[in-house]
Formats: sequence, structure tokens, C-alpha cells
Amino acid sequence: MKILVVGNGAREHAICWKLNQSVKTSRLYCAPGNAGIAKIAQCVDIKADELDRLVEYSVNNSIDLVVVGPEGPLVAGLVDMLNEKGIKAFGPVREGAKFEGSKSHSKDFMTKNLIPSAGYEVFTDSKKAMESLDKFNAPIVVKADGLAAGKGVIICETVKEAEDAIKSIMDDRQFGDAGDRVVIEEFLRGTETSLLCFVDGKRIIPMESARDYKKAYDDDKGLNTGGMGCFSPNPIYTEELKKYIKDNILDRTLNGFLRENIDFKGVLFIGLMIENNQAKVLEYNTRFGDPETEVILPRLKSDLVDVMLKCIDGNLSEYDLQWYDEKCATVILASGGYPKGYEKGKEITGLTEVDEDIIIFHGGTKLSEGRTVTDGGRVLAVTSMGCTLEEARNKVYANIPKIHFDKMQFRKDIAEV
Repeated sequence: MKILVVGNGAREHAICWKLNQSVKTSRLYCAPGNAGIAKIAQCVDIKADELDRLVEYSVNNSIDLVVVGPEGPLVAGLVDMLNEKGIKAFGPVREGAKFEGSKSHSKDFMTKNLIPSAGYEVFTDSKKAMESLDKFNAPIVVKADGLAAGKGVIICETVKEAEDAIKSIMDDRQFGDAGDRVVIEEFLRGTETSLLCFVDGKRIIPMESARDYKKAYDDDKGLNTGGMGCFSPNPIYTEELKKYIKDNILDRTLNGFLRENIDFKGVLFIGLMIENNQAKVLEYNTRFGDPETEVILPRLKSDLVDVMLKCIDGNLSEYDLQWYDEKCATVILASGGYPKGYEKGKEITGLTEVDEDIIIFHGGTKLSEGRTVTDGGRVLAVTSMGCTLEEARNKVYANIPKIHFDKMQFRKDIAEV
């Protein structure tokens, strides 16, 4: 099969890496790709938001399967456009992607379907939003309603901080149109976990669990990021908790989809807060998580092409998902200053010096005059498997010093459990 992956991050590199292992993959393309992806796929100079060009390329090159990585093209309807041309695409149609494209839409769906989640209110007026804050106990969670590259959730320790967040999102337009509405939520305490699921329109089948680290610095300090590291499996995910999540979250989500005739196919990524072996939903995302993908796909024993095709055709079974027992950890190497301003174009050295069993997924990188240079905030995901989580973690941190670029920063406490 000729397969096109859309996107240019470490998530897309991990997807390409796994698809490349399938006997069904004859040619692999990625638009636009990055320096790491270029080693295993043909990179195509089309950006992920150039939907018409992506469809045209897919038609002209007889692409058999398009795998959409980022949320933007999903929300904009790329899968719908490809389907209209008779091209198989992995990812939800626009109606399904709306669960990530609008946090208020998701929250309303959860309420309607009795899915446990935080109490909330939605506002289109900043003044009314600020006036509502006395209903919430600090900390208060303020969320931009639309897509904000994983940075639109602000946890505010005081009412003043919440007012500043509302002003920044709604009045100063920090996230553009994503801030037309804000969702104000109660703060949930507990341990956060990520649960990615394959969905075939009739079934929601969980992948192995993971835990990511959103804050920029050690001990969960600093601003929210797209994710600074991750590990799988998450030991908090007990059999008792699995049953609770299936009964109260997965089954109710699926029943809601079926009741509202939402033909959801692809990945549903559920952010959860765990306390006392119960869970509440923090958010839905409608694509592979990043950095979760970098630790989950190395643990997937099954052929990813097979799994994706079965999702699209509506005949996936839990028996189609086989997993390695080994644990996996990844640590993100980021540009100095991230998630605020950072410089690009820093030469990356040492990529060939790491141990053979270390996997390096490229995020913000590109090739420039034969050199690999930085081209984003989250630059590399240094990943390893191990018989224990400690072994996987130690291998990653033992190899990070071999890699260098100017002002490189990373957390030193990933997978300390």
C-alpha cells in the first residue's frame, strides 16, 4: 500500500516508524515531515493545513491510505474531503473531530451522557466570565474553547490569576479565534493519566495506558507545554480502575456517539484524573497524543496498518491489539525558552552516538545544508524500552548527554515512579 502520513512532529515520526514495519506498506510518504522522518519516508513539501493540496497529491499519486496526525486538519475536515474522493483516511471526520475542536462541545456531551467530569461553565463574554469566578474554589481552571496547540489550559491559583487568564484568552486573543469562548472548570485533584483508544464506529478499544508530563520543568513547575516526556504503562491503571473507566466513560462515550449518529473512526485520546480508583475526564482529543504515541507504538506488537484498516472498515476486535510486556519511556529535548520564545536553526550533533536500542523520534527538526537543525520547541523524543520502567528510564537518561544543541533543555524527573 502507498501510505501518506500528514504532519511533521515526533508523533508523526513514531507513526511512520511503526507503519514502515508493516509488510503491507510498499511506499511511505509524509507531508511535510522532518529530518528524522526523511530517513524512512519520502517527505512531501505540503503543510498539514494545505488541505486542497493534500487531497490533490493523494489523488494524483494513487495513495491508498492517508493517516492524519495533527488535530488541525481533522477539525478542518480533511478526512471528509479524502472520503469524498474515495481515499481511505485514518482519523475522524469533522463531526467527530469537533470533540477536540471545541471544549464546550465536549463538556456538553459529557454532561448529557453522564460521563464523570469537572463542573464547568462556558462564556462568550469576558466580563461575565470574570463575574462567575466567585462560584469556583481556587485553583480554577480556565480553558480556551478551541485549538491552542496544547497550551490553552491555564491552572490559576488565585481569582486574580483567573481574571488575567480570561483577559489574555478573550480580550488579548492569545490563542486567536480559539479564545472566542472560555470554559471555566473546577480543579480536579489526583493523578493524571492518558488513555488512547482505537475506535471503529462500533467499538472503543483501549490501547496500553501512559502518563505524560505537561509542565515545562521538574516537579511539575512552569508553564504548560505540549508534553515534556511520557512513560507506558501507567502503574495507577489497575484492573479495578479499568472496569470503572469502561463502565462509566468508554461505554457511555460510545453510547453517546451511537445515539447522536456520530460515526467516529480513528483514535480517541482521553485525558483522565484518577483518585481512589475512580476517574474523571479532563478532555477528549481525537488523534494520537504527543508524546504518548512515542511510548505506546513501540509497545504495539500488532501490525499498525492492519489495525487502522480495521478501524476504517468497522471490524476491529480487542484481539487485534497485541502488546509487548516491555515498558517504555521517552524524554523530550526542547529548545531553550520553550514554551515561550525560542530560537531555531541550532545544529544538532550526537544523533548517531546513542546506543543501538535507543529510538530518537524527531519533532521540531529539519535538514539545512546537510545538517540536522532545530526547527521547533519540542525538538527530539529520546525513547527506550526496558524490562522495567526504571531500566527504560535509565537508558534514556544515559544517552541524552551524547546529544547536543545550543540551549537544549529537558526535564530530569520523567518516569520517576
